[in-house]
Amino acid sequence: MVNKNPVVAVIDIGSNSIKSLVAARGPEGGIVTVQTRALDARISTGIGQARPRLTEEDMQRGLTAVRQLLAEIAPLAPRRTVLVATSAVRDAANGGEFRDRIRTATGHEVRLLTGGEEAELIGRGLTSDPALADLQDFYVFDLGGGSLECLTFHARRVQQAVSLPLGCVRLTERCVKDPQAPFSDDCRTRLTEICREVLAKSGFRFSLPAGADAVFAGGTVTTTRAIFAERLGRQITATSPLITVAALRALLDDTARLPLEARKKIPGLPAARADVFPTALATVLSVADFSGITAFRHSFHNLRYGLAVELLE
Repeated sequence: MVNKNPVVAVIDIGSNSIKSLVAARGPEGGIVTVQTRALDARISTGIGQARPRLTEEDMQRGLTAVRQLLAEIAPLAPRRTVLVATSAVRDAANGGEFRDRIRTATGHEVRLLTGGEEAELIGRGLTSDPALADLQDFYVFDLGGGSLECLTFHARRVQQAVSLPLGCVRLTERCVKDPQAPFSDDCRTRLTEICREVLAKSGFRFSLPAGADAVFAGGTVTTTRAIFAERLGRQITATSPLITVAALRALLDDTARLPLEARKKIPGLPAARADVFPTALATVLSVADFSGITAFRHSFHNLRYGLAVELLE
């Protein structure tokens, strides 16, 4: 039945990965995933610098990934296809050149999202997740390579939405002197200090009652859940979406002591993410420690799903 419904397609050009989603409206009005894909392209080299620029290699990797995803989407004949770019392109001095290259090569315009638009669309995507239908007042966080989006919901409506420069690629460049080495206590302390300072100055209020639900989306928590699934010998969808801060802390302790080459061999951890994974875990833990949150619910629904909802309307 799903294949007979009109489908829409989204390509999200992120800092660490470029992802696609083909979706349709389900029989009960919800979003149905027809196809999804993620390619680790890492176009955000140098994002931690004061004036970042996309390198020629970054742009070539990004364009190759976009072309591949468009080719995979084409047989599904989406009625609408939208390409969006987030922090890496938004912050790069030559981000406009990269968008022009994509338009010339593919015929598709790239919609450049502001930080606020990105946060709002992530929130919209999360509320399309049927697994979260019971939540009314809750936090949402989404960690990418370039930024961290933070939202508060009251009665399932967005009350706060901010985008902070705390992405895992950005912070790795700022805090990790030797990515090949174990993730040191000095790196962890420096990163925690930066996160606390940015959160304190952001104006984002952790105003919900103690014990309020918190949802975390994005590659870091998806990867964490995949690692736990490998340990249990299960598919990721057969594991609990509830991840405690204690479990995250133990996972960071396990991975931080390993050099990069050893981290690349961890089952469930994509080799392309191994260099930034300790930074990403430490960032999630910094948010938890700052806010007093003790557990997160994981969701696969994020920015792409918010855009799909927008297109299907």
